[in-house]
Amino acid sequence: MSATLFLEQLLNGLQFGLMLFLIAAGLTLVFGILDILNVAHGSLYMAGAYVAAWTMQASGSLLASVALAVIVTGAIGLLLESVLIRRLVVRDHLAQVLGTFAIVLIANDLVRMIWGPAPMMMSMPPALSGPVRLLPDLLYPAYRLLIIAVGLLVALGLYLFVTRTRAGVLVRAGASNRQMATLMGVRVPLLFLGVFVLGAMLAALAGALLGPVTAIQAGMGEQILILVLVCIVIGGIGSVRGAFVGALLVGMVDTSGRAFLPMILREFFSPAVASSVGPTLAAILIYIVMAVVLAFRPSGLFPARG
Repeated sequence: MSATLFLEQLLNGLQFGLMLFLIAAGLTLVFGILDILNVAHGSLYMAGAYVAAWTMQASGSLLASVALAVIVTGAIGLLLESVLIRRLVVRDHLAQVLGTFAIVLIANDLVRMIWGPAPMMMSMPPALSGPVRLLPDLLYPAYRLLIIAVGLLVALGLYLFVTRTRAGVLVRAGASNRQMATLMGVRVPLLFLGVFVLGAMLAALAGALLGPVTAIQAGMGEQILILVLVCIVIGGIGSVRGAFVGALLVGMVDTSGRAFLPMILREFFSPAVASSVGPTLAAILIYIVMAVVLAFRPSGLFPARG
């Protein structure tokens, strides 16, 4: 295993982890403040990817595609919260799961009706389609570097929003003690609406950015939602910092496992066995990490206070 390959997979893990964080941050805020299990969050990620791909085909502009995907998905989140979510807040978690899972089924069928059952591809901007030389022997795709840069900027912006702004103080107050925040004059329904829309927009941003490097298809939201839930559980439910650490950990472990486990197994087994067993072990590695973390930190690495 060369140092160049190791650095390349490290960057791949960072890129994947940051995109998981964009989805996990919104979901953990929604659960931490609204106390609602929104399994339809992955459908918002899917909506962002489809809107971005459709806009990219029509305009050829990545910036316009990402912007429209975020705006449209934010509007969908606004409608979803107003029509369904605020009525599920007072229900138990089973009703919340069933209600939001119905949205998943409806969203998948709507996607098939509008764009068809075949996967949709999103073209990459020509200016970002080539590699960038980071080291003398390390070439890395320019678009993936853009994803890393945007992910880091959004993570920094979200941190400053939560810790340095009045709105962030209200968010943390609502997450810590909803009843006390209401008594102190916080408009809790408006706060809930804003948090839900913010989460939808972050999920859409991840879907739009990942569009050129992944297949866009119905059901893609459920696939990534499982990894996002693992990130949240590892980091601590309701904690944005925990979601960030958990997402980076899952991204690094998943990417490194898929890249290096088959190579390691070839030292002990035949290439055929290593090729078949390696990906399977890599797929369950993140769940082993989650089990180990929960064995020593049942509330996650950085549980939310209160």
